[in-house]
Amino acid sequence: MNTPPLAERIRPTNLDDYLSQSHLVGEKGTLRNHIVNGTIPSLILWGPPGTGKTTLANIIAQESKRPFYTLSAINSGVKDVREVIEKAKGDGGMFTVKNPILFIDEIHRFSKSQQDSLLAAVEKGWVTLIGATTENPSFEVIPALLSRCQVYVLDAFAKAELEQLLQRALTTDVQLSSKNIQLKETDALLRISGGDARKLLNIFELVINSQNEEKIVITNQLVFNQIQANPARYDKTGEQHYDIISAFIKSIRGSDPNASVYWLARMIEGGEDLKFIARRLLILASEDIGNANPTALIMANNCFQAVSTIGYPESRIILSQCAIYLATSIKSNASYLAIGKAQQIVKQTGDLPVPLGLRNAPTKLMKELGYGETYKYAHDHPGNFAHYDFLPQEISGTTIFEPGDNPREASQKEFLQKRWKDHYDYNSK
Repeated sequence: MNTPPLAERIRPTNLDDYLSQSHLVGEKGTLRNHIVNGTIPSLILWGPPGTGKTTLANIIAQESKRPFYTLSAINSGVKDVREVIEKAKGDGGMFTVKNPILFIDEIHRFSKSQQDSLLAAVEKGWVTLIGATTENPSFEVIPALLSRCQVYVLDAFAKAELEQLLQRALTTDVQLSSKNIQLKETDALLRISGGDARKLLNIFELVINSQNEEKIVITNQLVFNQIQANPARYDKTGEQHYDIISAFIKSIRGSDPNASVYWLARMIEGGEDLKFIARRLLILASEDIGNANPTALIMANNCFQAVSTIGYPESRIILSQCAIYLATSIKSNASYLAIGKAQQIVKQTGDLPVPLGLRNAPTKLMKELGYGETYKYAHDHPGNFAHYDFLPQEISGTTIFEPGDNPREASQKEFLQKRWKDHYDYNSK
C-alpha cells in the first residue's frame, strides 16, 4: 500500500487549521464570511504554487456541505466538463441554495472552448465554480467567465507560517511523531521551498527518510546535501523558477544569445509555462530595448501570440528565435526611465491643473472661459510643429524623456533639439 506524501497526510480539513491567507479566511476575512454564511460565489483562487488553493477549495466544500466535483485542466476536455456538469445538475435538483461545487485545478490551462463550456453552468447556478491558477486570470481566463467569478489572491507563506507548518508536521503526523527528530535549523528548508508549503513538506520528508540514525537532526548542511543529490525534484518552481528566469532576462539584456538560449532550455526542460516565458520577453522588449528597435516589441508580441496558439514542442523554436533576436538587438531603457520619472513627478506634485489651452471645449461656457483658446494646431504650422507648452506651468520645461545612446534614439534627440531649442534640455546632452 502506497503511503500518501506528508503534504497530503497533514492537509487541513477545516478553516481553524488552515494556515495563512488571513486576509481571506481569518476572523475578518471576506471569503470566510461567505463560507460561514453559505453564500459562496463562483471564484478564482490565484496564487503561487503550494499556497493552499486546493486545500481551501476542499474546505469550502466541506464547510458548506455541498457535493464536490473536481477536474484537472491538464487531462480534462470539454466532454469531461459537460459530464461533470450533468452530474452536478442531477445533484443540484436535491438542493435549493447549496448547488454543487466544481473545482478545476490549473484552470489557466483550459482552452477557450473548454472555458466556454462552463459559462451556462456558472451563470444558471448549476454549479459554483472554484478555479485554481498560478497565472494572472486577467490573461488566462476568458472575460465572459472572469466576469462571473470573484478573484481571490493567495499570498506565499510567510517564514513564521512555514516554520509553524514544520512543527505541525512533527507533532501531528503519525509517521514523523514516532521518530526522534530535532529541527535544529530551518533556513535551507525555507530557502529551497520558496514559500511553497507543499514543496517544503515534501523536502522535509525526503530529508528525514534519507536518514537511518536513531536521532535525526535537521541542519542546513544536511538539507543542502540531500537536495543536491536529488536536483530533478526541485527544478520547476520556487527559487529555481525565479533564479533561472532572472538569469534568462539578464542574459538577453546583456546581449548574450548563447546564455539566453541556454537558460531558455533550462526552463523548457524544467517544465516552465511557455506563456510565462513569452510574457517576460514582451516586458523586456519594451523595458530594455524600447525605441532603440521598436520592431523588438512587435517580434515579442508575435512570439506570445504564436506560443499561445501552437504550444509545445514547436513553440520552443519560436521562443528561441525571439530570445536570440532580442539578445542581439540594440538596447535602451529610456522609455522605462521616462515613465518612472514621470510617475515620481506626479507623486511629488499631485494633480496639477491641465492648462486652459489643452482643455476640451464642448460647450459655449467652456469656450467663454478660454478652454482651448490658445491651443496651436500643429498641422497648421510649418513642419507640422508649433512651439507650445504642453506641461502644467509648475513643471514647465522639465525634461522627462532622455534618448538613449543608439542610432535610432540619436535621431529622436536631433528631432527634439531642432524643435524645442532650449525649452527642454536636449542640446547639452
